[in-house]
Amino acid sequence: MLHEHFDDQMKLAQKIALNYIRAKLNIIAVMSKKKAAKKAFQLFCTPFRKQKKHNPPIFDKGEKLSFELDGLTIRGNRWNNNLPRKVLIIHGFESNSRNFDRYIVPLIHKGYEVVAFDAPAHGRSDGKQLNLPLYVKAIREVYTLYGPFQAYLAHSFGGLALSHFLETIPHDKAIKTVLIAPATETTTAIDSFFRIIDLDGEVRKEFDKLIYEKSGVWPDHYSIRRAMKNIRSTVLWIHDEDDDVTPISDVLKLKNENPSNIEFVFTKGFGHRRIYRENKVVKSILDFLG
Repeated sequence: MLHEHFDDQMKLAQKIALNYIRAKLNIIAVMSKKKAAKKAFQLFCTPFRKQKKHNPPIFDKGEKLSFELDGLTIRGNRWNNNLPRKVLIIHGFESNSRNFDRYIVPLIHKGYEVVAFDAPAHGRSDGKQLNLPLYVKAIREVYTLYGPFQAYLAHSFGGLALSHFLETIPHDKAIKTVLIAPATETTTAIDSFFRIIDLDGEVRKEFDKLIYEKSGVWPDHYSIRRAMKNIRSTVLWIHDEDDDVTPISDVLKLKNENPSNIEFVFTKGFGHRRIYRENKVVKSILDFLG
């Protein structure tokens, strides 16, 4: 009963906070659509869910790594240094590398050097916001310092960032890539965000223009379906039919194009965050990585 009461209190607090944010953004929008779009973009890039997971024992055994990126200290771990095969683990938005502890020991036993980092504004790394270009930049720096990698394992937003990194480097089908419930289309994520904060279409236009001004491309460029045209690695893509964060409808559009380098595996009942911790999913991934 106490847990249920606590959950109800948390949901109420979240609802009050969301109503406050909506009201504030709509007041700003009356004065300036552009200013409202800027505030919305900051909100879109800010992780609010803080992971309080205890440090899994395997992380006490890993070599601690860190580097500087745009004035931020990015922190991670490495196990089995100096082995010929390397795998990089890339987490999603509002997550961190410690959530992938159950993959690390088996990958060590398989003879992989394992590297896992916390993205900017996540886990033990510095920062308050994370956007896609920054995440790609972080992956590129990890690759430069600790790569190259023969395998990648990425979840959610990490999968989107990895895809945009991979299309920029030379690689072939010998590289193994695991995408678990990746954020397939950025436009879908923005659509969902705008439904939640309840802002009008004029603010959305300014939001898209802001992304273009910052990056030189429109939001639809940030698409795994688009990036896959430039990705040659062998891909295992695992997605749940009940995923309410990265909808399977976006995935099916890519599957219908029959990309020869992707094996799709669909599950049911695991959702977006449980999927990568399910036993049969873990086993499928470890078997694929070999």
